[in-house]
Amino acid sequence: MDQPIEVDDQEPGRTDDEPTDEGMPRTSSEPEHHSGSEESKSVTGSLVEEHFENGRRYCSETYFMPNDEAEQTRLAIAYQAYLPTLDGQLTLGLIPRSAKRILDIGTGTGDWAIAIAERFPKAEIIATDITNTFQPPSAPANVFFELDDAQNEWAYNEPFDFIHMRDLSGAFSNWNAIYAEVFKNLRRGGSLEITDHGLIQFKKETPNSNTGIFNGAIRSAADKSGRPLDLNHLKKPVVDSAGLSVVKTRVFEVPLGIHDLDPQKKKTGKMAMIAALEGLEAVSLRLLTKHLDWKEEDVRKLCGKVQEEVMRPDARAFIHVQFVVARKLM
Repeated sequence: MDQPIEVDDQEPGRTDDEPTDEGMPRTSSEPEHHSGSEESKSVTGSLVEEHFENGRRYCSETYFMPNDEAEQTRLAIAYQAYLPTLDGQLTLGLIPRSAKRILDIGTGTGDWAIAIAERFPKAEIIATDITNTFQPPSAPANVFFELDDAQNEWAYNEPFDFIHMRDLSGAFSNWNAIYAEVFKNLRRGGSLEITDHGLIQFKKETPNSNTGIFNGAIRSAADKSGRPLDLNHLKKPVVDSAGLSVVKTRVFEVPLGIHDLDPQKKKTGKMAMIAALEGLEAVSLRLLTKHLDWKEEDVRKLCGKVQEEVMRPDARAFIHVQFVVARKLM
């Protein structure tokens, strides 16, 4: 990976690599028994409905990203592309070895939750999402998968040592409310790590490019939906306003493609490009057809043109990935 654009003087924390036996994952349909607590989750029918639009499957009438097999594959690739950003570490923020409870919001395929559970076998890992379609067939015994919408009030009786959120830009209409729940559910001294990435860019921008048209269209549609697709929720004043204190921010430039001479960056760039190109239709189909009244074929046609631009040998496309770590100090 390229060096971060913005770096503070703190180093990423190391985590415990002690292995653990694997077992069947717990789900929200099973009795709650986390650490002897009686936490209850609200699972409504709208969270498990299936909606089919434009050849893609969605978990609700509102969330813009699909939950079909193609998206599951893309998420798995995206997870692998993230790892080299932190030199194989799972977090930028420090998780104490004594951590007892870790929460993963928007867990998706559960890859991060499973990996962190293996490194912290004595901790209880709760992984939530608005769909259980991506839930893996097996996971460490200390992982509990739950069906839940983070936009609702969180119903936990015990605070968490660490809360993890990744790639949720465009998911929420009110980030202040999300951060308020984070603050309420972190123990004193606990940390939040939230990560999101920007849209596709090029080293040398071309006026009126199809990629520029695409980016402008999905931003406009997301704004119209009431769930902006941007990185404003990562700004320090927004996070701090909830009572949290931002202690670390880093922005990495991730290449899309194999144009970098460094072998590791070539490998990462290849995975990142696949995830980005597979994500073009995933991110745009519902947004543009539902909120800007585009026709499905026009959306797919534009996605094809963007793909051609990104794959040009001289394109040197990239995205920015931003990590923010905040602590609850009081």
